[in-house]
Amino acid sequence: MQQLFRSDVALGLPLYREVKHKLMESLRDGEWKAGDMIPAEKRLCERYGVSVGTLRKAVDELTAENILIRHQGRGTFVASHSQDRYMFGFFHICPKTGQKEYPKVEFISLSREKADADSARRLGIGKGSKVLRIVNRLSLSGRPVIVDQIVLPERFFPGLTEFQLRERRTTLYQLYQDSFGVAVLRTEERLDAEGANAEVANLLSLDQGTPLLHIVRRALSFRDEVVELRHSWVLTTDHEYFAGERGQASE
Repeated sequence: MQQLFRSDVALGLPLYREVKHKLMESLRDGEWKAGDMIPAEKRLCERYGVSVGTLRKAVDELTAENILIRHQGRGTFVASHSQDRYMFGFFHICPKTGQKEYPKVEFISLSREKADADSARRLGIGKGSKVLRIVNRLSLSGRPVIVDQIVLPERFFPGLTEFQLRERRTTLYQLYQDSFGVAVLRTEERLDAEGANAEVANLLSLDQGTPLLHIVRRALSFRDEVVELRHSWVLTTDHEYFAGERGQASE
């Protein structure tokens, strides 16, 4: 039993926040994995020595943060990556007028490299560490509009193959989760503008130097480890960055 004691609770911190912290520790330690149902309220209340109301406040916050998901009549589950969660939680490019749609993803290449200084810094690894570099081209409404360059620390994805990437029938985040046990909890994004370099210009059939939206995303696991660095170059002639839910995704 992991009952909470006053020495465990930071001065002035509500008890439910400490329960939330303990629940997150269990997720980071792998006690409950993506898609697992967490124990019933009664068991968790006994485990932490708290009331149902305190426990529910902690679970409510984790649910609001999309870390846990309640299913009516079934229980509370650790969030897992589905196509819809990817679309509305992580993919922010949509038409300037109209609804979000699923991008068509075309695999371009996979290479094994050594991390350059910038990638190493953003990933929190040593310069020269082994990384995987994936390049994808994404189309919306039949037109290529995004190039993704994805850099992964190889230690998290041993044995990842071109076949897995080319033949996958799901999102990359679900592939990470299902094939390597790496669950992306949250992402951080930074935006700026860049001119298309030669590689990106060729993939999007543009003139080199064409202005593009540049998105740098870091994906973090339950352990707060950076498991992916993604550079996305987006043609914004007919599309824009929108961090919200605009309509429903088309099938």
